[in-house]
Amino acid sequence: MQKRTLLSGQKLQITIKRLCHQLIENHTDFNNTVLIGIQPRGTFFADRVHQELSEILKTDTIKKGHLDITFFRDDFRRKDGLVTANSNTIDFIIEGKQVILIDDVLWTGRTIRAAMDALLAYGRPESVELMTLIDRRFSRHLPIEANYVGLQVDSVDSQKVKVSWKENEGEDKVILLSDKQ
Repeated sequence: MQKRTLLSGQKLQITIKRLCHQLIENHTDFNNTVLIGIQPRGTFFADRVHQELSEILKTDTIKKGHLDITFFRDDFRRKDGLVTANSNTIDFIIEGKQVILIDDVLWTGRTIRAAMDALLAYGRPESVELMTLIDRRFSRHLPIEANYVGLQVDSVDSQKVKVSWKENEGEDKVILLSDKQ
């Protein structure tokens, strides 16, 4: 396997900060905006974005939740063995709110479609925007596009993008894995 580092350490932090400033430009005070991280990997990214926004805006009132999409995926019955869901941590109503869905990698678009379906259990949002750290833009199966993108990566289906978070794997790093050719 060949590994190529796309983002790490300080560069990843700068990318998160840039994305937060883009959010601030469009949502100003976040009174009517909520952040929703998609389980499992998008939650780490959502937590970082929430922390950075709170520091920049010097507030602790920005609402953030984590959304499990396990049973909304179109492939959950295809998995071998028992499927276990993560827990949702959304303790607010999204009715009439501007929702920012947050995930680490946008690939086929199926995760985002499932997230939008799952989101409706919490109400009907005024709008839904998508923030993703990595956009694998040439691999889409569904017509889904991110509003806020950390880095666009041109990759083929045989390649994999792996995002590691300090909170989970001990380091902040995004790598592109390729079979040796």
